[in-house]
Amino acid sequence: MHLSRPARVALRVGALLGFTVLYVPLLLVVVNSLNPDRSSSWPPAGFTVRWWRDAWHSAGARDALWTSVKAGLGATAIALVLGTLIAFAVARYRFFGREAISFAVVLPIALPGIITGVALNTAFRTVLEPLGIGLGLFTVVVGHATFCVVVVFNNVAARLNRLPGSYEEAAMDLGASPLRAFRDITFPLTRSALAAGGLLAFALSFDEIVVTTFTAGPGVQTLPVWIFSNMARPQQAPVVNVVAVVLVLLSVIPVYAAQRLSSDTAAGSRV
Repeated sequence: MHLSRPARVALRVGALLGFTVLYVPLLLVVVNSLNPDRSSSWPPAGFTVRWWRDAWHSAGARDALWTSVKAGLGATAIALVLGTLIAFAVARYRFFGREAISFAVVLPIALPGIITGVALNTAFRTVLEPLGIGLGLFTVVVGHATFCVVVVFNNVAARLNRLPGSYEEAAMDLGASPLRAFRDITFPLTRSALAAGGLLAFALSFDEIVVTTFTAGPGVQTLPVWIFSNMARPQQAPVVNVVAVVLVLLSVIPVYAAQRLSSDTAAGSRV
């Protein structure tokens, strides 16, 4: 499609404004993490790594980071199992209610987080508390898994829809069992989609705060929740900036890796 010169200029200006709105605030957080002034004055009076040392020695931040990692790994494991099974059922079989199941799987990520959080909180208190299971890390993992399943399902289903079922059928015609056909044929062709879905699921869980607020019990604090609870404390502001920078970096890595896996596979360089 050919665009006129004014249209190209307008498009570039719009893109520049969009990227500015997205990334300048992140750059300001990085600068404030190195600002010697606690009040984040502008322009900064200088640069210091004092707040980075304080963040490193902050027991609360370290505990919150470890809690986020455990919650992310748990939610990702559940999402990989359930998302993959549902994707195979929907992509490889025809049955009554197939479209309804696809819609039900995708719906949680489309709902407002606060609605999901309230619903899960009510369900946990109604079902689990009478059994002696209160809100805690387990409920956080289950809550995160409800929307992490979606990204795994979408990645695996999209890959399976591009792969003809004749590959598995040919393997079974040659004597392979369904499990052997999956191990030797299907899994190698879908493993990059699984990896991309798992990385995105972990990143999504690692950054989540709304659902976590409603599903975490006393003493369970993920890194985003720790940041939010400490933002109102002036003495903690510099350390919060440092932790925010670390959170951004830890989130970028799996998203970038997932994007590379998806793009390489789409280009046909991975199988």
